[in-house]
Order: sequence, then structure tokens, then C-alpha cells
Amino acid sequence: MQIAVASGKGGTGKTTIATSLALSLASLAKVRYFDCDVEAPNGHLFLKPEFTESTPAVIRIPQIQTEKCTACGRCVEVCEFHALAKVGKNILVFPQLCHGCGSCTWNCPENAIVEVPNPIGTIERGMALENIEFFRGLLTISEPMPTPIIRQLKKRMQPQPNTINIYDAPPGASCSVVETLRGVDFALLVTEPTPFGLHDLKQMLGILADMHIPSGIVINRDGIGDDSLEETLREYNVPVLLRVPFDRKLAENLAAGRTLVDVYPEYGGILRELYQQITEIMGGKAK
Repeated sequence: MQIAVASGKGGTGKTTIATSLALSLASLAKVRYFDCDVEAPNGHLFLKPEFTESTPAVIRIPQIQTEKCTACGRCVEVCEFHALAKVGKNILVFPQLCHGCGSCTWNCPENAIVEVPNPIGTIERGMALENIEFFRGLLTISEPMPTPIIRQLKKRMQPQPNTINIYDAPPGASCSVVETLRGVDFALLVTEPTPFGLHDLKQMLGILADMHIPSGIVINRDGIGDDSLEETLREYNVPVLLRVPFDRKLAENLAAGRTLVDVYPEYGGILRELYQQITEIMGGKAK
């Protein structure tokens, strides 16, 4: 089973739910936790993994062999990301715009492009609390593109029997979130009953509809705000699977690095029931 925990905006409690869900399900199956918020990962603050592997995350970027290049401009034409430009009789490469797709190399009629490795971050692996296998990506500061690291991180997700993969998605509704969602079985959307929470939730619901991914809602800080969120959920016909009340004690403990199930152990059973609801929505047993 591949479950993405997403939010649409930061600060809704997405990682709170993702980490406690991982802890709660570890008694049912093998759990692998993927922290895909590679620009600011913080799942480790709660699951406290001991990292034993660190692998460079690398993309291959073009390097122009000037002695072969005729400056025909074909590479510039095929680059969707504007990472190359023709200036006079020269082809310039802008590495920070390159996605490493290889289109320029494949399309060069003179074979004047070679690809060289460009490290953009690291991928780490370790074991966390309750014997949870923990993976995270770390984007190097100043690097602009998290998506290639997420793509490489998710290559570790090879399906295994009786295994639950939990993906803690980045906040927002950007390309990095879409990449995290790609290929998952179910999306658990964590929101809050505020105008900003509602606005960004609508964006996420639109993305999931386009990607044909079933979803359910967790309402965090339930009890604040008005009825706008409830009205929207009825309109979209998305089930509310869990409500977590607004609670000062919980907020203080989360700030100290404790999980939801540390503070309120009864949520272990509640989150296991939530998982059963997910399997029912998907029509039976988990994949």
C-alpha cells in the first residue's frame, strides 16, 4: 500500500499525522517512511532514525563539446526548461535550470553534448522507532529543484508484500507535490478549518481529481473557524476520516518533538481504524 500524506499548505499538521500513522501501523505490517519534503524535512525529529546510509542525489547535465558543436540550436529548441541558450555562435548551459532529462543529448545532430554528473543533494536511509525503515531526501541549499531528488528517493519504494509505504509530501501544490503523489494508491489530506487551509485544500482536491487518486481528509485543529470547510467537503464528496481537536497540550508536546501517539496513546488505535477505512474505500484489502 502506498499512502501519501499531503496538505496543500504548510503548518496543518501533515508530518504530525504521517509520523503517528507510521508508528501506529508498524504493529500491522512492515512500514517504510519517506520524507519527501526535501527542502525542509522534519520527520526525523519525531521518528528519531539512526541513519546508516547516505547516497549523493545526482542529475546529469549537458556539457557542450565546442570543437564538435555547430551552434545549430537544436538542443535549445528541444529543451522544455530553457536550460540552454544560443548566443551568437555559442551554446550556453544554465545548470540550475536543467532537469537532467537528456533531450538535448539525444537530439544533437553532431553528438556534441556529453552529460556530466551534478550533485544536488543526498538521500539517507536508516531505521527509526518501532523498526520503521526511514528514508529522506535533502536538497542542497541554493539548489532550486527538489523534484529530481524526490524522484530518486521514490525509486527506493519497490513494492513488497505486507509493506506500507508512507510518503510525507512537501507542503503546497507544486511540482514536487505532484511528483510525490505520482503512483500512490491513496492520498490522505491534512487540513485545518481556516480560510487559507480551505483555499489550498481545494487546489489539492483538483490535483487529485486530475491524477485519479482516491483521497480522504484529516481535519486538524478541529473546532476553530466556521462551516466553510464542511460545506466544501460535502460539495466534493470527500470523506472525513479523522478529526483532531484544537488542543494546547498537544501543540506544546509536538513542539518538544513528541508524536501524537506519545501524547494521546489512544490515537494508535484510531489511526489503525483510519487505515482500515482507507482499505475499504479502495475496495478491499490493501495492495
